[in-house]
Amino acid sequence: MFTLGACLHPVDVRLLLVEDERRLTELLKDGLTKEGFAVDLAYDGREGLWMATEHSYDVIMLDVMLPLLHGYGVCAKLREAGNWTPILMLTAKDGEYDEAEALDTGADDYLTKPFSYVVLLARLRALARRKVRERPTVLTVGDLRVDPAGLRCSRGDVQIALTPKEFAILHCLTRHTGEVVTKSELLAQAWDFAYDGDSNVVEVYISALRRKIDKPFGRTTLKTVRGVGYRLEG
Repeated sequence: MFTLGACLHPVDVRLLLVEDERRLTELLKDGLTKEGFAVDLAYDGREGLWMATEHSYDVIMLDVMLPLLHGYGVCAKLREAGNWTPILMLTAKDGEYDEAEALDTGADDYLTKPFSYVVLLARLRALARRKVRERPTVLTVGDLRVDPAGLRCSRGDVQIALTPKEFAILHCLTRHTGEVVTKSELLAQAWDFAYDGDSNVVEVYISALRRKIDKPFGRTTLKTVRGVGYRLEG
């Protein structure tokens, strides 16, 4: 799947490789480890999403065609959660629309199989040098501020402590201010895509959000649209 190039100088980078082709992952891990990378492996999209969420990486290599959750979905969920680790997409698909989709979902670079090992190393080094990516815009709804990069929320000068799922739901609502967001859309945002529990769990978190972002401030910005979903109003 790739061709070995000349030995390059080692780098000090922690890397997550999410790829279901076991032989390829082992070959890449062996080669990259020799180059100085610290490499963790995941073999499906759900495992990769969990590892990328639970651990800190300098770069993520993410295959598109993965079991359980495809690479586009993993990338989109990480970006929605405020995770801006540089992502290099790997795919056997080739075409401008595939590349555009990878970049539109938040990937930083794109490499089509089979690829040159020398080119792969160069691109990984380039991504690793991006120590700080441009922060996404802080979202505001009236005096409510939602900072996706810092995972912070406030009203005026008052900081509001939110759990990760509360923040994910609020982030989704603020990105669609004034629009109705369905329960299924909020479940996809804050829970695993394969979640098959009671969808009423969303109501529990909506109630918790109201107690934190509205009630203490005498506001009613988080509305229920019966039978449809929820809407955040300015």
